[in-house]
Amino acid sequence: MVRQLSSLLSQRLVQAGLVAWIVGTLTFLLTRSLPGDMAWRIAAGRYGYEQVNAEAAAAVRAEMALDTSPWSAYLHWLGELLSFNLGRSLVSGESVADELAHQLGHSLDLALMAVLIALLFAFPLGIIAGLKPRGIIDRLSLLGAVALRSLPPFVIGLLLIMLFSVSLGWFPAAGHGSGNHLWLPAMALALGLAAVSTRVTRHAMARVAASPYYSFSRTKGLNGWQTLQRHGLRNVGVPVVAYLGVQLIYLIEGVVVIESLFAWPGIGHALVHAVVARDIPMIQGTALVMGLAFVALNTLVDIACMIIDPRRRLA
Repeated sequence: MVRQLSSLLSQRLVQAGLVAWIVGTLTFLLTRSLPGDMAWRIAAGRYGYEQVNAEAAAAVRAEMALDTSPWSAYLHWLGELLSFNLGRSLVSGESVADELAHQLGHSLDLALMAVLIALLFAFPLGIIAGLKPRGIIDRLSLLGAVALRSLPPFVIGLLLIMLFSVSLGWFPAAGHGSGNHLWLPAMALALGLAAVSTRVTRHAMARVAASPYYSFSRTKGLNGWQTLQRHGLRNVGVPVVAYLGVQLIYLIEGVVVIESLFAWPGIGHALVHAVVARDIPMIQGTALVMGLAFVALNTLVDIACMIIDPRRRLA
């Protein structure tokens, strides 16, 4: 297992390097191709739209050397990246690394809570549906999964705000400051994740329950719970954990939308503001961190599958 783990980590390090270069290069090209005057946007982010004039934009253009050729700017950015320097925000003047470290913590809190809520709903519901295929629980869970998965995250978020904030007044509609602010954005992400995880768990449980080894365990005198505990949960857990790697795409995309909707001070919310303000170092740093986070989370999923499934350790 140690050799497999070392090989996996080596592959992921190479992948992380490629992701950093590709994401950074694409972000650089896309930000340079955005319409509008970049100096004007940066000045507006610094001083406000009402205080911006041609002199302020010209001062920003001279200060940031925005008239230099794109090739020179790209080589300068690449050199900074190789030295692990993400630069400073063009709007706030603060270190991009420091700002991202603060914002990433809030995004991780939101993402971890969403995954935890999704698994708490999806895993037991999927097991019950898989043990009794085509039963009432199976049919209702299928209907709920189709309905939730067909809705974009922001629509789910708006419905949660209307129900739990406006109508019932249980949770604040947006903001950050207490634990109550975390529930609605986490639920908005969790419902979409749970919709798919429930069906993945259901199909895995139905396949395991129909297998010969699962049926043979009942002939040994084990009751339903003992059979599920000894021969079902681990076999069901492997595809569920593996599919989390696929759902990370939904999670990362949803974080950008949900954080903006609920004014959650995370990395997705910062990315939206950076794009509007043409804050190139913040855009590049945010996109880079999100790309590397995807690689890191997939690595953790692979390690978890290796621990759960002994066949992968022996392969």
